[in-house]
Amino acid sequence: MEMSKESEKLTGVQKSAILFITLGPEVSANIIKKLPEAEIQKITYEIANMTHVSQQQRQEVLEEFIEMNKAKDYLMEGGMDYAKSLLGKALGPQRAKEILDKIVEVTQQYRPFAIARKADAHQLMNVIANEHPQTIALILCYLQADKAGQVLSSLPEELQSDVAFRVASMKNTSPMVVKEIEKVLDSKLSSVIRSDVTVIGGVDTLVGILNQVDRTTEKNITEGLEREDMELAERIKESMFVFEDIVTLDSMSIQRVLREIDPKDLALALKGCSEEVANTIFKNQSKRGAAALKEDMEFLGPVRLVDVEKAQQKIVGVIRRLEDAGEIVLSRGGEDAIVL
Repeated sequence: MEMSKESEKLTGVQKSAILFITLGPEVSANIIKKLPEAEIQKITYEIANMTHVSQQQRQEVLEEFIEMNKAKDYLMEGGMDYAKSLLGKALGPQRAKEILDKIVEVTQQYRPFAIARKADAHQLMNVIANEHPQTIALILCYLQADKAGQVLSSLPEELQSDVAFRVASMKNTSPMVVKEIEKVLDSKLSSVIRSDVTVIGGVDTLVGILNQVDRTTEKNITEGLEREDMELAERIKESMFVFEDIVTLDSMSIQRVLREIDPKDLALALKGCSEEVANTIFKNQSKRGAAALKEDMEFLGPVRLVDVEKAQQKIVGVIRRLEDAGEIVLSRGGEDAIVL
């Protein structure tokens, strides 16, 4: 596609704004929530200040977006040569080169530690284990959330809290410092990284964002995800309410949930929980029911952690189902849960 002179003058942020306007609010919400806050602010500012977007501009930006995504898919599937070959056949060698150059430029601009993101957690641990905690914290900030979690879990216990604190406290870091650390890390990883490793993460990051928005926004986004990938949507919804959060529900809500749960699952789930959670459940049962539940727990004896977690996730699933049905409302932002 040959861009018009008018479209060629648009910045990347302006093109992003036009793309979100074209896709509409529901689809755009799913994309924009995954962007860095600084980019969200720039794009939303452009959207708010755009008074007119021609149909031609919309069409051209949408086509460019589709081409860029195809190029990214080809790159992930077979690398630069593979992407050049397929794009060249479809769009011609010159257009293919323009698109791939843009992808490389954007990646270099917004995705530091690209090689680290391709390495697996074990490879990273071998390389950064002896680095200063502040350096480790900086690297974790640029990794996929699931990979960063694996690395953090693998650190010595005496380091975990220190590094976690530094991650939470980190605000501004000099681009020169980031570049220098990235350069050293890339050099160390180059001898151990496997070129065929591609790790995709982000669920924990999205959950962290959704936990900060209101219920209406959360529901709008999760419903959009359900239409795209039901399994992913369920993983996100389940992660947003963990079993231990049952203590935040009021008594009527807990009792409603208990009516839907298999007693065997409940006994198994409580084997791995805190005393606070167990007492919350016992308080919302009759004396006879609580005694029977305690007896079931004792009868189980030692159990596997994986079985406990499965039972807890079943109960979380029941809670989310009741919430979706409007029978209970999970507390958000400090508000009390209520029964409708």
